Amino acid sequence: MRPMDTRVETPLAFMKMHGLGNDFVVVDARARALALTENQIMAIAHRQKGVGFDQLAVITLGKKGSNANAHLTFYNADGSTSAACGNATRCIARHLINESGAESLTLTTDRGTLVAREAGNGLVSVNMGHPQLRWEEVPLAHEMETLELPIEGAPTATGMGNPHCTFFVEDVDSVDLEAFGAAHEYHPLYPERTNVQIAQIVGENHIRMRVWERGVGTTLASGSSSCATAVAAARRGLTGREVQIDLDGGTLWINWAEDGVWMTGETEHVMSGSFTPEFLERHK
Repeated sequence: MRPMDTRVETPLAFMKMHGLGNDFVVVDARARALALTENQIMAIAHRQKGVGFDQLAVITLGKKGSNANAHLTFYNADGSTSAACGNATRCIARHLINESGAESLTLTTDRGTLVAREAGNGLVSVNMGHPQLRWEEVPLAHEMETLELPIEGAPTATGMGNPHCTFFVEDVDSVDLEAFGAAHEYHPLYPERTNVQIAQIVGENHIRMRVWERGVGTTLASGSSSCATAVAAARRGLTGREVQIDLDGGTLWINWAEDGVWMTGETEHVMSGSFTPEFLERHK
């Protein structure tokens, strides 16, 4: 019997997008079955030999019975999966809103069902759902209060479909984020690793934040990290529930409302292109 031919025969189209410099490769697989391997994802993520991204997002058709416009799946640069990616969700929502002409739409992710809407002036809002505040939801390794963890600096743990660890400091720019983030991503209290934020209160309902993303490293922005930081600041009485967050790549506005955590900000579709069959075949 002849072996099955698994060669990639046709180019694979993609879009390069970013939200405040948090950059993504987006593949629309609504009309094409797609199964990228971990090796292919890491090859695409390479910033010299591939395209480069903080996360890769795959758009597929909404699941039957969900009434969703599309389903989104996210991958980190190391090939691991993530249930949530706020800025990528906003970027894709902008693409789908432009495509359909709708003012709002519904997306499903491994995090759950998310609503996105046109916010005017080039902005897009996404409801990232309710924060996960109990230790087993984040998740943490064992039962404890999540407001102040028994880690030096007493950070706050929050789940937004992915785990977060938020440190409030006097000066975010004085922290060596490369060393600090790497040291805490694999903390034993976080069995699934964690995103790490360092945040500084710079005014009333105004936060300056820097981000270390699980499976990626330092990034210019992170939507889910911004949501987690806003929730942590409100829980600790440092701000109200509606805040401005200034990241290295720009500004997001977060509103922890009764129906979930709304995130609003800019997006940009940088380019469209395609991966050659030779590239995909080589890195299977």
